[in-house]
Amino acid sequence: MKNISFFLLVFFIAGCSTAPKRLPDVLILRDSAYTQMDLANREADKGNYPLALELIGPARDLAIRTDDPVLLIKTNLSWGNALFSLGRKDEALKAWEEAALEADRTGDRELAALCGIYRERSRLFSVLGGHGGGVEAIRDQVQNLLGQVRNDRFAQALGWTVIGLAEKELRRYAEAEGALKKSAAIHDAGFFLEQAALDWYLIASVRSTSGDYDGALAALNGALGYDRRSENSYGLGKDWQAMGDVLSKAGRAAEAAAAYRRSAAIFAALE
Repeated sequence: MKNISFFLLVFFIAGCSTAPKRLPDVLILRDSAYTQMDLANREADKGNYPLALELIGPARDLAIRTDDPVLLIKTNLSWGNALFSLGRKDEALKAWEEAALEADRTGDRELAALCGIYRERSRLFSVLGGHGGGVEAIRDQVQNLLGQVRNDRFAQALGWTVIGLAEKELRRYAEAEGALKKSAAIHDAGFFLEQAALDWYLIASVRSTSGDYDGALAALNGALGYDRRSENSYGLGKDWQAMGDVLSKAGRAAEAAAAYRRSAAIFAALE
């Protein structure tokens, strides 16, 4: 019996030493959630908010199942973003509030700052067109929140976008373009093509508002390049539509009409 026991012990030790090491964490569900969330965010970037909302639902379910705080926060932010874009503002604010509460529970200042930037963005959209009322406070708050973001490049880009839109509303066009270019540089470096296209679309809006029509057209050509690379049909349609608007302002009626026709053709094909 002693020999048998010794043999079994040696066999057990040998078996343990040759078995493949197990990973410290199981990430199957969480990886699936991040993949699903990425798909949803990309559809939102393309303006397909109903599909984005449909795609983010399973990611939220997986976040709940895994009880992962970071995933709970980010899926709620994406969920709120899709809801807000569909005009369901109360539901969006509730989703963002849940994300903020979870960030507070984790004690993660960077995630809390990201939630704050989303909140300030929604505040900005609610006051746009109000000729600067409350916009300076929103800009200053986002600048403070950006000081707490060290590693999340997406949060930094979002913050610069909000600052750029605020500066545009304040008619500080050089500052607005500078902020939006910082966002564009981050998105370009990360190959977030749809978002880089949106950055240049917004830069075109700033230039057009300031009367720089040639600069606006150049920026829209930049947006077109990114949207073509990402095959973003919705973005391409909006780019050509904006091109028509700028050309019309510049008194180039024939070119404007051609741009509008091209936009209409893209949207017709998309539908």
